[in-house]
Formats: sequence, structure tokens, C-alpha cells
Amino acid sequence: MQSLNTNFTADTFKDIDVLVLGDVILDHYLIGRVERISPEAPVPVVIHEREEHRLGGAANVALNLQALGANPHLVSVVGNDSNGSLFNTLMEQHQINASGILADQTRPTTIKTRVLARNQQLFRYDRELTSPLNDDMVEALKLAITQKLDTVDIKVIIFQDYNKGILSPEIIDHTIQEAQKRNIPTVADPKKANFLAYKGITLFKPNLKEINEGLGLQIQEQNLDLGALSKAAKYIQDQLQCTHVLITLGAKGLFLGSPNNYQHFPTKERQVADVCGAGDTVISVVALGVASNISIQNSAILANIAGGQVCEKIGVVPINKSQLLVESAQLLDN
Repeated sequence: MQSLNTNFTADTFKDIDVLVLGDVILDHYLIGRVERISPEAPVPVVIHEREEHRLGGAANVALNLQALGANPHLVSVVGNDSNGSLFNTLMEQHQINASGILADQTRPTTIKTRVLARNQQLFRYDRELTSPLNDDMVEALKLAITQKLDTVDIKVIIFQDYNKGILSPEIIDHTIQEAQKRNIPTVADPKKANFLAYKGITLFKPNLKEINEGLGLQIQEQNLDLGALSKAAKYIQDQLQCTHVLITLGAKGLFLGSPNNYQHFPTKERQVADVCGAGDTVISVVALGVASNISIQNSAILANIAGGQVCEKIGVVPINKSQLLVESAQLLDN
């Protein structure tokens, strides 16, 4: 793993205002123990022990930003239902600004229920509506974005797409144009549906699966073709007119495409418990690096560490800043 050539401290990302735009999810965990197989079907019987609700999707990005010392401002849509109310309660409990959370009468709050036993996920049950927002909600969301940019000194904007219908080409284009008027950098964590809609984005952060789906490629994680990754990054840079492309590679780390610089950042071997939420952590660290004028190479190294650390924990959890400080200090090039 490469060495840092900048000193990352507890105050590096302190009080940076970040606009987070995208799909929010209510993560629901049913946790128990397994002692036998059901006589009704070849499935485990889970004896209930506890139940948890957590902020997920773009809201988990907000949690990561908050954990790193920044001020997240989340703009999104939930349903006008009990899960939407619970989502807003969790936002209040975590002291995250919820003024940009809109309620839609026509769609439910997205909720993912995960059943866990012995620190393993047995299955996931999703309740969601992934169709695009109706015209009225699109206009309300555009207004909420503009109002937030007009009233808060936003230093960077994060697009967090989970293909749940919140981000559309119209919303993406509106936000990037508003950001460019104000000289605010933008970063995107895309999905296949709007993969090449982010024209003018500053930094584009797909994972390897999204690269393959979005560009029709077949690059394999186990046998990485760095030349193919370089060509994919260059193609995206040309199509989107973006400065940086950061491709997450799971256990293989990150690949960074910047002007005249294409570089692989391998990750150290870890005891992986759960990969859920690692992408949220990576985009949070990289976005704050961009906002702080940290070099993109140092931002990638920090994000690589942070993404690996959250994979060591069960469920969707934000980064632990103290843990990140310790490991980053070990890589400081003195």
C-alpha cells in the first residue's frame, strides 16, 4: 500500500459543509441465533434476539461525513408512511439536518430487512418502489437543492445513486449546473441506469461491476487488467468531461484515473465481515479530500484504508475516525 505524504488529523475535515443528494434507505436488522433446520423447508429457524433500524443509502454517507467531522446536509425523498417517520426520527437522533428530506404521498420509504445469525447474513427482504419521481416531486426536489445551495456554504456535493428513482438525468443536470455556477466540486457514486448522465462532474466513482455494466466490459476482479481499467477511465473522462475517475475494486483496492496519471492502489489483507456500506465510506472520504484540497492520490489512500476498515464490521456502519487516524498515521511518509 502506498504511503501518505500529508498529515491527516482529527481536524482535517472539521465543519466542512457537504450536500448529499440521492436515495435514502432504512436499514432494518433482525438478529438472532440458529439452532435447527425447519421441518417445513430446508431453511434455518432463527430465534429472535434483537431488532435494529439504521440509516442507510445516502443517509449512511451522511453518517460517514458526520463521523469524519463534517456537516452533512441530506436532500432526498421518503414515503409519507411510518418508515418515513422512523427515518426522520433516526436523523434527529443522529443530529443530522433533515430539512431537505421530502415526503412523497405516492411511494413508500425504501427499507431493506436483513436477517442475521452467527454474524452472517441469511437473507435480505426489500420493500421499495424504483420508478422515477413524478413531475411535482422532481420540481420540489430541484427547489430543495437550490435552496440548500443558496443558504449553506456547501464545499462539495455528493450524488449517491442506488437506483431507487430519486436521481434522474434532470435532477443530475440541474444540480451540476447549480454547482458550476458556484464553483462547487461534485462527486458521484453512480449506478447503471444513469451511468453517463453526470456530464461536468468533478470526480466519478463507480465500482468494477458498474464499469462492466455501464460500458459493456468484462474486467475481472481476480485477474485485473490494468490496461483495460486505464482505457475505461479515459473513456469516462472524455464522455463526462470529468477530472478524476476512481474505480473501487473490492478486495483489490482502488484504481484512479486522473489527467495523465493512471494508478492502482491495492488494499491490505483484512478479515472481511461485511462489504455493505464500504462504497459509502469511500465516497465520503474522497469527497472531503476534494473539498479540503488534499491531493487526489492522498484522498484515494485514505479512502482505501477507510473502506477496508468498515468491511471488518457487521452491517452498514460508518467509519470510525479514531481507527482511521491510527492506521493512516502508520502510512505517513516522514
